[in-house]
Amino acid sequence: MTNNYDLIIVGAGIMASSLAYNLYKDGYTGKIALFEKDNKYEYSSTPRSEGGIRQTFSTEVNIRMSQYSYQVYKKFEEEMAFDGENAQINFNENGYLYLLDKKSMPIFEDILKTQEKLGVKTKFMNQRETQSFFPEINVEDLVGSVFDPEAGNADPYSVLQAYIRKIREYGISFIYEEVETILTERNKAIGIQTTNGDKYFAPIVVNAAGPWSGDLSAKIGLEIPVKPLRRQLFSIDTQLKFQNEIPFTFDPTGLHFRSERSKVVVGWANDVPYGYNFHLEKSFFEEEIWPVLAARSSHFEQLKLENGWTGLYDYNYIDQNAIIGGHPDMGGYFIVSGFSGHGFQHAPAAGKALSELIRLGKFETMDVSSLSVERFKTNELVIETAVY
Repeated sequence: MTNNYDLIIVGAGIMASSLAYNLYKDGYTGKIALFEKDNKYEYSSTPRSEGGIRQTFSTEVNIRMSQYSYQVYKKFEEEMAFDGENAQINFNENGYLYLLDKKSMPIFEDILKTQEKLGVKTKFMNQRETQSFFPEINVEDLVGSVFDPEAGNADPYSVLQAYIRKIREYGISFIYEEVETILTERNKAIGIQTTNGDKYFAPIVVNAAGPWSGDLSAKIGLEIPVKPLRRQLFSIDTQLKFQNEIPFTFDPTGLHFRSERSKVVVGWANDVPYGYNFHLEKSFFEEEIWPVLAARSSHFEQLKLENGWTGLYDYNYIDQNAIIGGHPDMGGYFIVSGFSGHGFQHAPAAGKALSELIRLGKFETMDVSSLSVERFKTNELVIETAVY
């Protein structure tokens, strides 16, 4: 097996796979290798994510990335066909619903103006219309809601596996070893070294290590503001069934819930310390989430907690937005990380954008230059008010 490549990607989750796929599709002819320490993807963030896909952001760069990715996911099953059969990713275009109270309504009024300008098809509903749209919920504290019809969710693991099958078909290498550090020489990336001491060389190294990307970058003296942050999801079964399938619904408290076949998936971002923690706190559901659910709908008063799982955000603790691009202090070193919970939905766009930057030295399809790592030095932060 050769130890020399033209481009090495650290990580083989959805960001790395999207990048590798786009590089090949866009005409890159160099040899590519993806390094992944978790060959079963047991702790990978991709299969542990909820798979939400939405366009309802407040900044142009995130909306543009969402619009591009949405179109990719709509055609994904056909595009990722393998051995004559379409991929199956269970893309459920059931929409996103944002319940608004007096406090959140002014924020969304500004967001809606930006979304309308950029062609996002969101619809505002007053309190009465919201009740008609979702009869089972309590709307007494609400002034209305916003519905995004071109949104929903897909199965993250199926999407990842479809990418992997396709890029394997293209001859791209997967090496299931843990990367210890990035090798550098005279302020240039020259490869990686694994934990067992093996060295692999390439003039381009991409850090797509997700929650581990901050620690990896720090090993070569280049701090990026990314830390692992645990999030929890719970699957419940209600005794009373809802009349219609529940869209991806966000409560003013920050809690969210949606249908998943005959069950309901629920999540809420509570304050936890940074770290590689996969412990599921059922008490958090029972003591914090359940009362809020029951207050929103009597259908949640009697339920059974079926199961739950945790996953890690690659959390950008400065402005909670992606980092995409090369590092100005290290030639050949690129980063795609820090998505802070919207990585799955932006993966097609991020892979496309970074592919263009690596091949052409510029962004063409969409300008994501505002997401460069330099913004933390210049304090030109990307402030996204529609973060969930």
